[in-house]
Amino acid sequence: MCSIMGMKKTAADRRDFDAGFASTLSRGPDMSRVREFGSWLLGFHRLAIMGLDESGMQPFSLHGNAVVCNGEIYGFRAVRERLCAAGYAFQSDSDCEVLLPLYEQYGCDMFADLDAEFALLLYDKEKDDVIAARDPIGIRPLFYGEMPDGSLVFASEAKNLVGLAKVILPFPPGHYYANGKFTCFCDIARREVAHVADMETVRKNIHDKLVAGVEKRLDADAPLGFLLSGGLDSSLVCAIAAKILKKPIRTFAIGMSEDAIDLKYANEVADYIHSDHREVIIDRETVLASVAPVVEMLGTYDITTIRASIGMYLLCKAIHETTDVRVLLTGEVSDELFGYKYTDFAPDAAAFQAEAEKRVRELYMYDVLRADRCISVNSMEARVPFGDLDFVRYVMRIPAGMKMNTYNKGKYLLRRAFEGDYLPHDILYREKAAFSDAVGHSMVNCIKAYAETLYTDEQYEQKRQAYSFAQPFTKESLYYRELFEQYYPGQAQMVKDFWMPNKAWEGCNVNDPSARVLANYGASGV
Repeated sequence: MCSIMGMKKTAADRRDFDAGFASTLSRGPDMSRVREFGSWLLGFHRLAIMGLDESGMQPFSLHGNAVVCNGEIYGFRAVRERLCAAGYAFQSDSDCEVLLPLYEQYGCDMFADLDAEFALLLYDKEKDDVIAARDPIGIRPLFYGEMPDGSLVFASEAKNLVGLAKVILPFPPGHYYANGKFTCFCDIARREVAHVADMETVRKNIHDKLVAGVEKRLDADAPLGFLLSGGLDSSLVCAIAAKILKKPIRTFAIGMSEDAIDLKYANEVADYIHSDHREVIIDRETVLASVAPVVEMLGTYDITTIRASIGMYLLCKAIHETTDVRVLLTGEVSDELFGYKYTDFAPDAAAFQAEAEKRVRELYMYDVLRADRCISVNSMEARVPFGDLDFVRYVMRIPAGMKMNTYNKGKYLLRRAFEGDYLPHDILYREKAAFSDAVGHSMVNCIKAYAETLYTDEQYEQKRQAYSFAQPFTKESLYYRELFEQYYPGQAQMVKDFWMPNKAWEGCNVNDPSARVLANYGASGV
């Protein structure tokens, strides 16, 4: 991961810009630079992944234009060859250097054609203005705020803008900002026409497109690692990568000392794919000590996101402190495409599809945010194969009736697609368990119990009433909200709402986001 920031020079004092930008140095600890371009300041903290020498340092400039980009441009070598044939010369091996020639050729139309995870700020010399853009899923973070002079300031994280902008908002995924307005260049969740195909065709396409999504994310000049929970999604990413690389990959898992549900499954997968596997064991004291830094890191009060981030943050912290890994592949985005435990209760195919579209559009506030922050705060880069744009587009166009759990097994299409020798059968068809629960039920239980000690019932009711937007509804959620307000005062609108099952569906009107409270949880937690 890297960190970017851009502001008009007259919008605030340069010292305020520098102070805000310094708050995300962990995203790019290798080298930092702030440059002036016309009336703008552009800043870049670099984590070197592609093109490791200093020539890959940003901002890149070309004919007076400039760009800072936190991103991975997949297939950039073929793009660069085409641009070289058109007369462009390149000074580095960085994938992001192709962006300025592409802008010269295609303008803002280039964003729709990028196969990339990116957030960028591009200075246009002719307009003396900055264009901002973000990938269609929002895998790379970007925020903005309005300055007193009416101009916008942009940055990788909300913490960069606290104290600079009165209101801070997430930059909408799949959009670019130019000439004073936001333009959508890709709504990745919208299904234009459903693919009508037989099971074998769908199975093969899911297989081939996910394998391609993993393969392109193995391209890095820095060391790779893999998060392995023992659940279906992360296990598939690891198994596919091991087949492609034909050598032991490095896998990492975490669990509570009392009841680490996932560790035994992660070990089974690691043994099967012959990975170099490491475990991290945590306890109650470590968990409770991590809550506040996790809320500060995330910039959210959402219960599910915070719970799931604690284990992920502590695992990534251990990886950063004990290894040379710089890139981590993860299993996020699969649930939004193929279904959660609660989507088993979808009343019909149309409702299932609408829920999937909603979840994909909101990924940047929840699971994707979690993966980015837990990994980047530990100076590593997250790569998300299930978020491959071609893969997401295809799965969203599969008829919803085929994706619903009519097979007595959630994510059946994905499981069918990888039958064979990828994974042991019991892993491939293992019931889904939420990551925050499978680290150990005791992890969530101890946080909830601690929150109960913080407030009497009267204090809880009084304090929660102070919040009209996304009002806390348990003592745990009030605890998170009060921590959030310490770090991001008055910025609750950055998150749309609490991540919860669809309460309008029968069986889903629950008061806790964990799948453990659903009637169909079954053997997920064993």
